[in-house]
Amino acid sequence: MKQKKTTTDAAAIIHKKFFEGKPAKIEELEKMRADDQVARKIVELRMRSGLSQRELAKLVGTSASAICRLEDADYAGHSLAMLNRIAAALQRRVEIRFVPLRGVKQSGAHEVTHA
Repeated sequence: MKQKKTTTDAAAIIHKKFFEGKPAKIEELEKMRADDQVARKIVELRMRSGLSQRELAKLVGTSASAICRLEDADYAGHSLAMLNRIAAALQRRVEIRFVPLRGVKQSGAHEVTHA
């Protein structure tokens, strides 16, 4: 008789219970991770620049409450236009990459390159 392999790794247990074999849940998790990553990056850049939310808002031409929302990991309304405004205020530029999702088998899609 074959024994089940057990683990005490909490992340592995949670993944198996809530995400394994559930592509919609994995897609939702990836979106949440992306929103969190954007929020954390805005906070990091603002703090590295020594700015308060109010000061950054003034540079961007928005309200401090809008900056507060953008820095919230649960906020899902990040627009490229606003990210570009924040980047410009912090002497940065936005760079976008398309990367494979974690745990998702890649389809036969072809990569497009430009010369």
